[in-house]
Amino acid sequence: MSTGIPAEAFEFYDHLGAENTRDFWSAHKTEYEQFVRQPLQELADALEPDFGPAHLYRPYRDVRFSKDKTPYKDHQGCVFEAENGLGWYMQISAKGLMVAGGWYQSTPAQVKRYREHLLEAGADALRAALKPLPRAGFEVGGTTLKTRPRGVDEDNPDVDLLRHRTMHVTKMWEPVAWMGTKRVRTSVHGAFEKMRPLIVTLADIVGPPE
Repeated sequence: MSTGIPAEAFEFYDHLGAENTRDFWSAHKTEYEQFVRQPLQELADALEPDFGPAHLYRPYRDVRFSKDKTPYKDHQGCVFEAENGLGWYMQISAKGLMVAGGWYQSTPAQVKRYREHLLEAGADALRAALKPLPRAGFEVGGTTLKTRPRGVDEDNPDVDLLRHRTMHVTKMWEPVAWMGTKRVRTSVHGAFEKMRPLIVTLADIVGPPE
């Protein structure tokens, strides 16, 4: 990878945000290919050996069932597949470069295994995997129940984790000059490695989707 993510990538999404139309896209598609998709694909190719198969998402929105009829996504995302449906994620948008990872989509079988594991084995391993991430600039998120799961005591010390149906962490960098250099690879690689203990731990707990 000779270069990083150029400033023009973030500028492209600034302009798309102001004019999300097919006319704009037709006039600027070569900029999208040159400044957004190609650099992100090169970065993905460089990271694949350590983080698994990468997939760049399509830039088009599915507007069939949405009130928002803007035709194009306001970001370009890329996912790296880990075990049991978990993975790493990176994204370019007008806001900057985002990295994330974890358990994004759950099945009933996975949620059942997750809760049973925490109730039977405790949450020490999961808490250990989560502990260093906020200090490294990550925010913990995911889909959670508003109340505790049925059958869980309100004084259970792990009730905060038991409420989760999915769990992921996210870190955002605003556009800065180093993103246009090889440093972007080492920065994303380092962030992905920081997430690895969480992803491995969660994948082991939740098991396969079915």
